[in-house]
Amino acid sequence: MLRLLDFLLALFGLLFTAPFLLILYIIGLFDTGSPIFMQERVGRNKKPFTLVKFRTMTVDTASVASHLASTASITPFGGFLRKTKLDELPQLWNVLKGEMSLVGPRPGLFNQTDLTAARDAKSIFDVRPGITGLAQVSEIDMSTPKLLAKTDREMIDTLTISNYFKYILMTVTGSGSGDRIK
Repeated sequence: MLRLLDFLLALFGLLFTAPFLLILYIIGLFDTGSPIFMQERVGRNKKPFTLVKFRTMTVDTASVASHLASTASITPFGGFLRKTKLDELPQLWNVLKGEMSLVGPRPGLFNQTDLTAARDAKSIFDVRPGITGLAQVSEIDMSTPKLLAKTDREMIDTLTISNYFKYILMTVTGSGSGDRIK
């Protein structure tokens, strides 16, 4: 049932926001010259997939978790995208492809070994990663791997259709601050 909701909401989301996505893409061309950011992430069953987002940092920024990146790397337009969470919109493509869910644990990087181990211990990789979830609306980020894994497990164990829409609504209305940046 949730996969069908994911698919339909992602499809309608991409269709509805297509003109807006194009505008953000064009502005991004002027901002960084390369508006789309793609990065290999840990997916369901620890299978790698390529996450797609709008670029919010300079092109030469090291590929590390957001909480390890410097705020100096964030462009002015990137700061706007992060604050409004518009940088996440291209991930609707990942949801449409079945690599992600709208609601689930945020996918980490393969070099985040502490996070991967903490999540492995709680069987987090049994589900699709998501664009948002309980940790994101609770302002828990990847800098606290054990707390994040615990919160992810709590979300998975209590995920209902009601909570699914609650987390999406909380994200759209600005609950949570997203990943911290140094």
